[in-house]
Amino acid sequence: MSFTLIGKKIGMTQIFDGNQLVPVTVVEAGPCPVVQVKSSEKDGYEAVQIGFGVQKLHRISKPIQGHFAKAKVEPVHQLREFRVGADDAEYNVGDVLTVSKFEAGQRVDVIGMTKGKGFQGVMKRWNFAGGPASHGHMTHRRGGSYGQCQWPGEVWKGKKMPGHMGNARRTTQNLTIVKVLEDKNLLLIKGSVHGSIGGTVYVRTAVKKKRSA
Repeated sequence: MSFTLIGKKIGMTQIFDGNQLVPVTVVEAGPCPVVQVKSSEKDGYEAVQIGFGVQKLHRISKPIQGHFAKAKVEPVHQLREFRVGADDAEYNVGDVLTVSKFEAGQRVDVIGMTKGKGFQGVMKRWNFAGGPASHGHMTHRRGGSYGQCQWPGEVWKGKKMPGHMGNARRTTQNLTIVKVLEDKNLLLIKGSVHGSIGGTVYVRTAVKKKRSA
């Protein structure tokens, strides 16, 4: 069964699990009200639209205000839609999704935006070695030859070059939930996840279950 919550990355810490010190990422997930449920008969596909965070009414456009009023849901800061399958749990407009759906030891996927690094050269972006650093050389941090002499006489698509680094959507799969704090809407997930502190993340049940050894 697929289940997704919108959350916020609080930061990293460490806790004791028995006699072992475990590094964990603290994620505030939910509560997420269900604003709309889409069906294949009416919309052509199965999906659920959920929200996260509190938003002031005057900061929302009139059409979106009507959308929340129709669902009888308080305005939220973020509104996201996720596909659901036939074997997933039934969702109803107005339901509130919380971390109670998750449990300790469960595998999850965490989706987030990586930290933006701006425009970077090939040594920082792709870990190039760089050119010679002495004896009069002038190509210390350059990427070398990018094209060909004659055929095909162009730079191939996908060539590693300087450019924008970071700020990309990335998914970390098969992370383990160490602890669930329902009263504080917190998930303690083993290891690190993409994104800055305060950044938006999406926590879902693992799509690819890790095989046991």
